[in-house]
Formats: sequence, C-alpha cells, structure tokens
Amino acid sequence: MFPLWKGTAWSSNVKAVEIFEERSGSIKAVWRSIVPELSLDGGSSPRPFLQRFNMIITVSGPHGTGKSTYAARLAEALRIRHVSAGAVFRRIAKEKKISLEELGEKALDDPSVDRLVDERTMAEADKGNVVVDGQLAGWILKDRSDLRIYLTAPEDVRLERIARRDKVSLQEARAQTEQRESVQRERYLRHYGFQVEDRSIYHLILDTSLGSIEDTAKVLVSAAVMVRRAKKAPRKSTKP
Repeated sequence: MFPLWKGTAWSSNVKAVEIFEERSGSIKAVWRSIVPELSLDGGSSPRPFLQRFNMIITVSGPHGTGKSTYAARLAEALRIRHVSAGAVFRRIAKEKKISLEELGEKALDDPSVDRLVDERTMAEADKGNVVVDGQLAGWILKDRSDLRIYLTAPEDVRLERIARRDKVSLQEARAQTEQRESVQRERYLRHYGFQVEDRSIYHLILDTSLGSIEDTAKVLVSAAVMVRRAKKAPRKSTKP
C-alpha cells in the first residue's frame, strides 16, 4: 500500500457565478481577459500552452459531483491526458467478472484491490501531464500533484444526476449510492486510516451545483492556469 501522509492546505468554497459575474456582465469576456492562451470553444485550434510543462491535477469528491465530467473538461482545455481511477476500478471488476458492488465488498477485506488501483493510478501520474479523477486521487497523489480539487454538491442534486446517468429510479440511485459510500468509508478508514470526508489536503473545494457545466469548468481551468503560472514563475527570495 502506498504511504499517505496527512497534510494541510488552504481550501475555499468557490462560487462560480459570483466570481465571474460580479465584475462583468459577460462571463466569457472575463474568462478571455484572464486566460487568453486557452479556449474552451468548439473548433478552436490546439494551443499547447501547458503541454511543455509537467502538471498533475487530481479531481476528487462524492459520487454524482461530476468528477469525470470536469476532469475531462480540464484535460481537454489544458491539452493534457485524463485518467479515471473509477474507470480503473470498473476495469478490474470486468476482469474479475463481478459487479462494482461485489468488487467493493471484496475490497473491504482484501487491500490488494485498492493497491492495484493505486499502482495503476501512480503509474499514469509518473508519465506526467495528467488530470486524474477518483475518490482517493488527491490522497494517493498528494505529494506529486500540483493542484488537488474536491467537488461537492447537495445530496438531492447528486442522486438526480446518478439516477439520470445510470437510468434508474431515484429510489434505486439512493439505495445504491448509500451502500457504495458506506462500504467505501469503512474501506478507506480500514486500509488507509483516514476519513474520506477529510478535505484538509485539497487546494480548491467547489460546489458544482452553483453554475452550468461550462461556467464551472472555466473556474477549474482558471485555477489550473494560476497554479501553472505560479509554478513557472521564479521563486522570490525570502532572505532579508
């Protein structure tokens, strides 16, 4: 199992609409003035602004908050790769020919399942220039990532999204999600020794129910660009 260390980082709840609308009636105008190098418009020609620099971003959060959706948007806008730890978990379930729920139950008593997901996630991170989404992505890559994002949303919003995505009733979505999250909480505490609800390691916490997918993605990309610029800039000496 890869070692995980408890760390502290600043975090802030970002209100997507307020950030972009309080200073301008046009979100797009503000976005262009902040990040002229990047474009989220369809049909734009790729501009490898960030490809020349190694960057690792993690996107975590509960089910139904949009981890994969926003990780994909980030990767597309920044012209870097997208890897989903959830997809790795699903692939393992398919390899073993069992359901996700069955694999989750198995992982509760068998730490080798999470270890395998961790190993594959770390291997992808080692290649650099990647956005990794997953429940534990921020923790697994805590000491390697440049930006750790935690997405959240009200429970009713999350369940509606899950029901729509999985084409099940709201009641089924609630039952399945509660079961999965209960097993995951116990599993993570048992194998890793931390509460999955602990957000202290994340740089940015964002409620994805505040704005549209496009506007929320712009907030996240703006944060990534800020971090990249800070990483590129020469450090100022703290010596007197």
